[in-house]
Amino acid sequence: MFGLLARWLINSVALLLTTLFVPGLHLSRPSTAVWAALVWGLANTLIRPVLSFFTFPLQIVTLGLFTLVINALMLLLTARLVPGFSVRGFGSALLGSIVLSVISVILTHMFA
Repeated sequence: MFGLLARWLINSVALLLTTLFVPGLHLSRPSTAVWAALVWGLANTLIRPVLSFFTFPLQIVTLGLFTLVINALMLLLTARLVPGFSVRGFGSALLGSIVLSVISVILTHMFA
């Protein structure tokens, strides 16, 4: 249970930091990052595996780079579902998903 809460907190901070670095990502309030991280985590847990399964041939052909597209789609979905979190286009979502992943990995290694 502690690991799940720690992961949620790390993703919340990572999302908040990502919006500072990536143009096109916006949080209306810092507390919105907490809810967006929860929705993003649920989307990655429930929807991403299904998308990964159906796009497996594309992932093979692109040597796994299509996974970045799936991550961007999960970020766009999160923005649609969470009031106060917005993503301005696919390019911002793609860059945001990359930066978010990098920051999340760094924070995980530092604190978890």
